[in-house]
Amino acid sequence: MDLARFWTPSGWQPPTGNLVDPVRLDTDWILPGLVNLHSHALQRAMAGLAEHRGSEADSFWTWREAMYRFTARIEPQDLHAIAAQLYAEMLESGYTHVCEFHYLHHRRDGRAYTPTFAMADALVAAAQETGIGLTLLPVLYMQGGFDGRPLDAVQRRFAHHVETFLCLLGDLHTQHPQLRLGLAFHSLRAVSGQAMTAVLESGLAQDAPIHIHIAEQTAEVENCRIARGATPVAWLLDHASVDARWCLVHATHMDKDETCRLAATGAVAGLCPSTEANLGDGLFPLLEYFQAGGRMGIGSDSHISVSPVEELRWLEYGQRLRNRGRNLVADATTSHTGARLFAAAQAGGWQAAGLDSASSSAGTISLDASHPLLTVRQADEVLDSWIFAGNVPLVREVYRNNRCLVHEGRHVQHEAIAARYKTTLARLRT
Repeated sequence: MDLARFWTPSGWQPPTGNLVDPVRLDTDWILPGLVNLHSHALQRAMAGLAEHRGSEADSFWTWREAMYRFTARIEPQDLHAIAAQLYAEMLESGYTHVCEFHYLHHRRDGRAYTPTFAMADALVAAAQETGIGLTLLPVLYMQGGFDGRPLDAVQRRFAHHVETFLCLLGDLHTQHPQLRLGLAFHSLRAVSGQAMTAVLESGLAQDAPIHIHIAEQTAEVENCRIARGATPVAWLLDHASVDARWCLVHATHMDKDETCRLAATGAVAGLCPSTEANLGDGLFPLLEYFQAGGRMGIGSDSHISVSPVEELRWLEYGQRLRNRGRNLVADATTSHTGARLFAAAQAGGWQAAGLDSASSSAGTISLDASHPLLTVRQADEVLDSWIFAGNVPLVREVYRNNRCLVHEGRHVQHEAIAARYKTTLARLRT
């Protein structure tokens, strides 16, 4: 067996014995954990429940209405149970940190909880219980469209004004001073330009990671062009100082100029191929973006799948289908496609989380070297085999902060968390 068993950004290296976590250097392939940079935890509970055709042609917008109906009943204790189940699944698949794009703030009638951050607290508690790292991204959501229409009844739970949103950020920082706290704008259609500027100019936004949904759907692009005179990505780049703190989630529909401009900012494109495929969004221009020097990371978004393998594989497969070629992401410096994808997602994910991937909080995962899919593999073939040889669970152990979170492929609290989740889901669906 090849002795180079620990992956670094420079490639596989022999183990040094200086790792923070007590992983099995003698038997497994060791990698730093990945960041899931875009998560709506509550949507995991409805995965698979929107795969039937309604009375009208299905689209992102009909799916969104089904999602609103499902989430209308969720309370803080339900969100805790759902998020804990999801975060355990993430750890079992190789994610060790999650960026939670959190917009379910209030009660069903729009009134605030006491405390106002009760829903956010549920997410923090789920992360602490499972051991996954968390970058919490409270979301500003103000209006129902580019025309400034008010939110409808099912969206009242999401609503904040700039003042109350900044208070929420301040309260969360006080309540959880050790938490990595960022912020998010739901989308350009949900936040006015003036509100975005006010938040960005506040002291709370100076060093925080900033995320936004953008250019996901062609209807959104056209409506933005009509209302603001530019496409979403172009408008944002013209009106905000987009830099390495930013993560533009999806950014699916960009022209060549926008693709090059976004790449030049140093921001991260947050790509969620399984959700983007499930919702019929379209294909991100990955090859052009990489050629322009762009940075990217992966997320599971609506959690129709919770697997970094699937996200990375479909990033490449989408380009193969579009361009009718193979190994398109690989380049002159990194000829193995799996290694190129993993390295890009690892670096971009930690940047989007507002953290250093070299820190001890990154955690480590070990792939089962004894599994048939990894039999007789040289070091540079391991990531190719993990990502492209089928979505077979190969993560054996996960450690973070010297704590074993996954053992022999299962989260250490798998049974208890799953039992609570099942009880919660049964109650929500009655």
